[in-house]
Amino acid sequence: MLQIGCWLSQLWAGPGALASAQLPFGAGMPKKAGATNKGKSQSKEPERPLPSLGPVAVVPKGCVTIAIHAKPDSKQNTVTDLTVEAIYVAMAAPPSEGEANAELCHCLTKVLELGKSDVVLDKGGKSCEKVVKILTSTTPEEILGKLQKQAKNK
Repeated sequence: MLQIGCWLSQLWAGPGALASAQLPFGAGMPKKAGATNKGKSQSKEPERPLPSLGPVAVVPKGCVTIAIHAKPDSKQNTVTDLTVEAIYVAMAAPPSEGEANAELCHCLTKVLELGKSDVVLDKGGKSCEKVVKILTSTTPEEILGKLQKQAKNK
């Protein structure tokens, strides 16, 4: 009776149940000949990070980004300090309804001598830590030089 029960359980489980139960742990199904890894990077060369000049960096799309630490409700609009982490910018606008964000972009367009539409707030709309994206073609060295010049003139 026991032999009939085992035979019936194999019959109910199907013909592949016994074979799949005997595969060692971690063994997968064999791959088809000519199968490829779709959607996975096949380049053997490791991706190199783009050069960074402290708070000024180049993103993979070619735009330049600037890490900003904003200080709203100041007496005047100026670049106050440059550190490895961020550029400190003081703004006269209050931090309500996006006034300080607009003032930050306006201040940077004057300092960097760019057009209004070339400076866009990328991240940090409601935070003191912000990332500003420069949409025009320029180098990080050029931007950092202008910001350092403004910080020395304060």
